Amino acid sequence: MRVDLLTREYPPHVYGGAGVHAEQLSKVLAERIDVTVRAFDGPRTEADIPEIPNAAEAKGSLNVVGYNTPAELKDANGAIKTFGVDLQIANDVDADIIHAHTWYACLAGYMAKMLHGTPLVITAHSLEPFRPWKREQLGGGYNLSSWAEKDAYEHADRVIAVSKGMRNDILTAYPDLDPDKVVVVYNGITMSEFATPADDDPGWGVFDRYHIDRSKPTLLFVGRITRQKGLPYLLKALHFVDPSIQIVLCAGAPDTPEIMEEVKNSFAELDKKRGNIIWIEEMLPKNELSALEHGCDAFICPSIYEPLGIVNLEAMACGLPVVASATGGIPEVVVDGETGYLVPIEQLHDGTGTPTNPDKFVHDMADAINKIMADPELRKKMGQAGYERARDVFSWESIADETVKVYQSVLDEHK
Repeated sequence: MRVDLLTREYPPHVYGGAGVHAEQLSKVLAERIDVTVRAFDGPRTEADIPEIPNAAEAKGSLNVVGYNTPAELKDANGAIKTFGVDLQIANDVDADIIHAHTWYACLAGYMAKMLHGTPLVITAHSLEPFRPWKREQLGGGYNLSSWAEKDAYEHADRVIAVSKGMRNDILTAYPDLDPDKVVVVYNGITMSEFATPADDDPGWGVFDRYHIDRSKPTLLFVGRITRQKGLPYLLKALHFVDPSIQIVLCAGAPDTPEIMEEVKNSFAELDKKRGNIIWIEEMLPKNELSALEHGCDAFICPSIYEPLGIVNLEAMACGLPVVASATGGIPEVVVDGETGYLVPIEQLHDGTGTPTNPDKFVHDMADAINKIMADPELRKKMGQAGYERARDVFSWESIADETVKVYQSVLDEHK
């Protein structure tokens, strides 16, 4: 079996959960079948291609083809640039089945299906109807991204949801979809990649470089500066969190200058009134991020939209207890009172996910943070439970098996 996996992000250009998913899935799939990744951001060298975990015993192969935005579109709207890459990818697809990830690759997948007659599978990592704030970033291009996603979903042979909550969202956003064609295959985690760094690993240097005091109880946030990640709500909640708790925010890659300015102003106000907070704007290398996750005491995920929340899985794989919003697929990952705490959130159903009572959401978040940070033994117990849940339920090996089953079911229908 040959699959062409279409994705916006792929090493060495990964900035979000969808990119992590594409990288890890491609590697384990290549142990079983032949995989060609078709990605944005230009050609890859051989050194850029991730290693197949059990290459000596692999029954398949992994090839990566990268595409650049056409020079004629360098000044175009972001959505038009995306479509320029999609056109190239669609022309080149050559496989038994297409597997597209995110709206960035949806148009390529659907056009390739029409052009070559190849069955199309899409994995939904997020949904444009539930991210209207993207209009701040794309302007009228948001109408194009929404159209591309809708058209592709409604003509796909299968849509994979990364959680049960995400499956419900898909059927809500696109009611014309046949529910039997929307299946759940969870995101995964490669536990070996989240082992505790050695004492002499240079990644530990991140603590000294940013003057992070390892003797203090420390709460960690990791996420892009975008509406869905809920960072503005977290910054408000931190006004009510015990000031002796050190806060580390790994927050960069803002969607727009406007939200960056909003976060900067909120941070400055918080730093003035509370202090004991460190903001890391750069995208950290893996070893430094791993050191942070092993060197901090708890993890916070204040998202208002999260199909699954792979960032929570990564924290759990590092043994961190998690405080997270009870939205989307997060309750399928974080078990309230066992692996951390879920913060209740009632939300508007207008596509924005805005909390109906933001003050309550903010105070509930602060209460959960204070509760988990006040009890070191509880944190340790919850962190261990989270580690075991990540290991036992979300392994990439089982997810690859489930994905191949989805491919085979689609191919059987086209015989």
